[in-house]
Amino acid sequence: MSGAGSFKKWITSRKVQQVLIVIGFSLIPVALLMIFTYIPFGEMVKFSFYKMKYTTPVQNRQYVGLRNYMDVFRRKDCFGALKLSLFYMVGALVQLVLALYLATILSFKVKGGNFFKGVMFFPYLISGIAIGFIFKFFFTRGFVLDTVLQWCGFNLADLPYWLKDQRVNNWSLVFTSVWRYFGQNMVLFIGAIMSVDSELYEAASLDGANKMQQFRYIILPSIKTIVTLNIILSITGSLSAFEPPYVITDGANGTGTYFVIMNRIAHTSQKVGLASAMAIVLLLIIFICTILQKLFFKYVFRDADSEDESYKAKKARLKAEKAAKKAAAAGGAK
Repeated sequence: MSGAGSFKKWITSRKVQQVLIVIGFSLIPVALLMIFTYIPFGEMVKFSFYKMKYTTPVQNRQYVGLRNYMDVFRRKDCFGALKLSLFYMVGALVQLVLALYLATILSFKVKGGNFFKGVMFFPYLISGIAIGFIFKFFFTRGFVLDTVLQWCGFNLADLPYWLKDQRVNNWSLVFTSVWRYFGQNMVLFIGAIMSVDSELYEAASLDGANKMQQFRYIILPSIKTIVTLNIILSITGSLSAFEPPYVITDGANGTGTYFVIMNRIAHTSQKVGLASAMAIVLLLIIFICTILQKLFFKYVFRDADSEDESYKAKKARLKAEKAAKKAAAAGGAK
């Protein structure tokens, strides 16, 4: 009885109850992650070493070792699709610069600022498939874009085929991605900039800092975490671009990105092993890019903490001066 009583006392203790509640609430999410993420990922890694189709029986799968991984870099369509990511990376950098510029302006009191924030964020709320159809119509020969350019004095015969001409078609698709996602980046930047203490600007103004210097030494160091996050998300997103080329051009005329080619190899050609190897290679590339970006921004913002502390010291000095003035005013009034 003493043993049963001590166990009951132990199991009903507050600390054990907390542990049981944590385990109970964690059990379902962990199980879902295992079933729908980690186990399928492990199967995909295993498939990448085989030559197989979806319907190939287990006993008939041909083990090919690293051949699928070598084919990713040897096949012109696979490796060429990786090169297309450079277009989207350039677009991602333009998108971030534009988003940061507009966020800096709209973070302060601007007439109609809330309206512009809503207008610029709205494209992000639209489905990627719907945006694909919108821009497919927009870029079609003789339709919206060509009509607007003709109003501006351009001759239709002199205009390129925006979705067929390989000199411009990938830039057209990149523009679609920039138009859709820069509003999301802008809102994240606005939230970060608005969290900066306004007294830091006052301290900087007392030292004669202009708007550009305030941006460089106050805003940018203060939002370095969001800047790093946005760049990592944008660069990794550019490596996995799928919706614009798939919906607008179906990867035709040299617009097939890595995901479009991988989808075609997996579901049209039924080369499951090669498609799995492509997915693993992309994961490794994204992982390496993320690490390099983190190291790069750690180097870029290496002096940010000291600069931030400097302005905090100026802020404290400003508060002390205000308190002294109030005290002097109160003493004079007496």
